[in-house]
Amino acid sequence: MKSRDELIDDLLTLAFAEDVGDGDHTTLSTIPADEQGCQQLIIKEEGIVAGVEVARKVFEKFDPELKMTVFIKDGAHVKPGDIVFEVKGSVRSLLQTERTMLNIMQRMSGVATMTAKYQDKLKGLKTKVLDTRKTTPGMRMLEKEAVKIGGGENHRIGLFDMILIKDNHVDFAGGIDKAVSAAKKYLAEKGKNLKIEVEVRNTAEIDQALEAGVDRIMLDNFTPERTLEAVRHINGRVEIESSGGITLDTLRQYGETGVDYISVGALTHSVKGLDMSFKAKK
Repeated sequence: MKSRDELIDDLLTLAFAEDVGDGDHTTLSTIPADEQGCQQLIIKEEGIVAGVEVARKVFEKFDPELKMTVFIKDGAHVKPGDIVFEVKGSVRSLLQTERTMLNIMQRMSGVATMTAKYQDKLKGLKTKVLDTRKTTPGMRMLEKEAVKIGGGENHRIGLFDMILIKDNHVDFAGGIDKAVSAAKKYLAEKGKNLKIEVEVRNTAEIDQALEAGVDRIMLDNFTPERTLEAVRHINGRVEIESSGGITLDTLRQYGETGVDYISVGALTHSVKGLDMSFKAKK
C-alpha cells in the first residue's frame, strides 16, 4: 500500500500532466528563461488556511530552485489581505505552478474552514466531528488532512483501515451476529488489528451489536430523541457515532445527547473553496 507522501506525489504528477501538458506555451513564449521574480499568496476571504506544506511540495516537485518563505502556518485563522507565503525564483516556474497550488490550497482551506464551523458548534461538549469517504477522487489524503487542520477528526481513511459493517453488509451476511463473527474470524486469519463498527437501525440491532462485541456503534438516521435513548441504553459500553442527514443547524442537538462522534459528509463533498490569489510582488 502506498504511503501518504507517495499518494500526494502521484496526485501532483497527474495535476501537472493535465495542466501543463507539453508546456505552458503562453508563459514559454512571453517570459524569458532567465527571468526571476516573486509571488505572494494573498487571502481574499476569512477562514482557516490549510495546505501550506502541500504547496511547498508543489513548488519543490516542479522546480527545486524555488524558495518559499512561510508567514502563516496551516490551521491559522486568516482574513482578507493576509499574506500566507511568498515564493522566489524562476518566473516561468511560478506561473506554471500557480493553478495547481491554488486548486489544492483553496480546496483544503475550504474544508478546514467548514470543519471549524462544525466543530465550533460542539464547543464545550466531548463530541467530535468526523469526515467520511465522500471525498474528491485522488484528493482524499489532502481533504482528510484539512479536516484535522480544521479541528475535526478522521473516520477511516478508506476501506482498508477499519471494519465498518453497514446495513447492506448486515443484510447480505444474514444478521449482525453473523457479520461481526465473520469479520473477527477474518481479522484473526489475516493477522490484522482493526476496530469493528456496526451501523444499526433500531434498539434490537443495538443489542445485537453489543452482544457481538463491537468497538463502535453507528446510529444511522436516528432523531435526536432516539439518539438520546440509544446513548442511555448503551451506557458507555462502546463508542457511539451519529450519522445521516445531520446539518450545521441540528449538530448541537445531537452532540448534547452525549455521542462520541458525529460524521458529516458535507465537510468534504459540497464545500466551497476559500478565495485567495497568487500575485506578483511589486
